[in-house]
Amino acid sequence: MVEIDVPHGDRRRMPAMDVPTVPLPRNPTVVVPMSRYGVLPDRRSAASPRPSRTTPRSRLAVALGRAVVGGCRRLGRAGAVLGGRVALAVDPQLLATLAAGRTVILVSGTNGKTTTTAMVAAAMGGAGDVATNRTGANMPDGLVTALMDAPDSGQAVLEVDEGYLPRVVVGIRPATVVLLNLSRDQLDRVGEVATTARRIREALTASPGTTVVANAADPLVVSAVAGAREVIWVRPHRAWRRDASTCPDCGGPLECRSDPWSCPGCGITQPVAAWTTDPGDTLTGPDGASVPLDLALPGDMNRVNATFATAAAVRHGLGVAVATARIASVDDVAGRYRTVPHPDGSARLLLAKNPAGWTEILDLLDRTTGPVVVAVNAREADGRDPSWLWDVELERLRGRDVVATGDRAADLSVRLAYAEVPHRVIADPFDAVLTTGGDSHLVADYTAFVSVRDRLCRGGR
Repeated sequence: MVEIDVPHGDRRRMPAMDVPTVPLPRNPTVVVPMSRYGVLPDRRSAASPRPSRTTPRSRLAVALGRAVVGGCRRLGRAGAVLGGRVALAVDPQLLATLAAGRTVILVSGTNGKTTTTAMVAAAMGGAGDVATNRTGANMPDGLVTALMDAPDSGQAVLEVDEGYLPRVVVGIRPATVVLLNLSRDQLDRVGEVATTARRIREALTASPGTTVVANAADPLVVSAVAGAREVIWVRPHRAWRRDASTCPDCGGPLECRSDPWSCPGCGITQPVAAWTTDPGDTLTGPDGASVPLDLALPGDMNRVNATFATAAAVRHGLGVAVATARIASVDDVAGRYRTVPHPDGSARLLLAKNPAGWTEILDLLDRTTGPVVVAVNAREADGRDPSWLWDVELERLRGRDVVATGDRAADLSVRLAYAEVPHRVIADPFDAVLTTGGDSHLVADYTAFVSVRDRLCRGGR
């Protein structure tokens, strides 16, 4: 058996959700009853405590899934997707069975979910205490493998693809969902982002005991969590709003250029946040006290991720100082932001796969020098349609030594030409990194990133 282990594996369209449709309230500002920081008592599920109930089928599914994962790992592959897929084929209800009896926190959104998941998991205790999908396998099969890998853990912090989030929420009724942002990403797979928001809203309505930590500055997120009974709002110092030009309530034009955003037509406005970030290195909690963030990971986007992670950890009983100290220790997330040496210099690895994510990476690059290698594939895990490149401000790369590479190097080259960015085209991303010489920055979408990261770590093999 040969495994092709793609963490973002099955990219088929989501089936229609069989949950009730709920209209969006006219005023989505949710006041959450909470103590000083909104601490929840430890609870094993959103609705009520429920013991884990295994069956002969579920035990067989776990045994086969573990055997597949073990075999893949002996061959040097992660095995998370294939092992979970085999287990679910034996027992389609296995995810709910494995999640029962645990305190489950789900982290989702278009950008930042892998890093935020790592931060929340670190805050909640880290390896050994928390079941989590560190490899980034964020669909149901990957979630099953993460839970199989940590059968004795009473806590699970799981990254979930936003397209699959409704199904997972309805299936396991998590204690908490962290919803970071929603923007266009892989339209060929999940469709328009407004549809994703509607499905999430319907799922949260069907899971009334789930608390949501949500982005108040994103109108689509506000729409998506309108079905939740308890919301803890987080306000980043800036937010991507280009995908929310119309009001999710009345359909009229939104005033999104100001902060807070509002709808002149029906009057809904940005909710008041309990947690906020500023452009510096601090976050502010519900009591108004500012807490420094001394993170190992760079960039404004990671300070925002850390704020969401802190809010979620505090909600589950941790003190702010303990949570932020543990979050600050996260220095590597599946190779993102890592600098990897090679014979001719080094390459800093950066992941960007849609316009919103690219905006954050461009801000980071503005504070650096050196060549930039841009790698774009359009495989199943990336989304087949690369037209999103025309919504990225690649003009900001003018004056840099730029190399276009990847399966869609030709599409990328055309976009760079219209952006008036002189560049070279080299077909293979690994070769492109080596030809820059010295220290460079690789900005790649998912499959290109994983390929170059693994080859650099294996010495080019």
